[in-house]
Amino acid sequence: MARQTPLVYLHGIIPGLYEAAWPVYIVGDDPNALTFSVAVDDELAERTTAQLHDPALVTARRAYVTAVVRRRLHQQAFRERGLEAYHRCCAVCRLRHSELLEAAHILPDGHPRGEPIVPNGLALCKLHHAAFDSYILGVTPELEVRLRRDVLDESDGPVLLHGLQGFEGRPISVPRNPLSRPNRDFLAERYEMFRKAS
Repeated sequence: MARQTPLVYLHGIIPGLYEAAWPVYIVGDDPNALTFSVAVDDELAERTTAQLHDPALVTARRAYVTAVVRRRLHQQAFRERGLEAYHRCCAVCRLRHSELLEAAHILPDGHPRGEPIVPNGLALCKLHHAAFDSYILGVTPELEVRLRRDVLDESDGPVLLHGLQGFEGRPISVPRNPLSRPNRDFLAERYEMFRKAS
């Protein structure tokens, strides 16, 4: 801390998977509580000599970059826990290619109850996640897929027919563990948002 030596911080995402944040700096410690505070710095940022020696700017930059890294780590942890709970499978179409899967918040991140917890998430492929976030696709509290009426009535190619319309009224897949299943109250609130947007 006294030397401001940069370190690598390995943040545990799920057991056996870590995300590295670098460079990080120790910016405070409490020996009585055996704790310390870490701040991330953006080594690649262009800085003038005045900025390098202005403690207020250094502190502000570190606070901002640390917040950005926290959001990234939080999203990565939410994704990994969600995909693990759904056995790396889209809840709507059952696609199993991890590189095409994402964790979708049922209640959005900015919502007062939009926590990054598995019961507030669905594992969805990129197509179904985008449709869910755009209120083209909704999920009822009874765990059934619903599509906007205009999308159901539309004629287009095979992606629309087989990628969206074909799932109308079908049940989603949910985790085997009851504690990881979607929260029905969250789904009800989100489904109401979907109905209003439709």
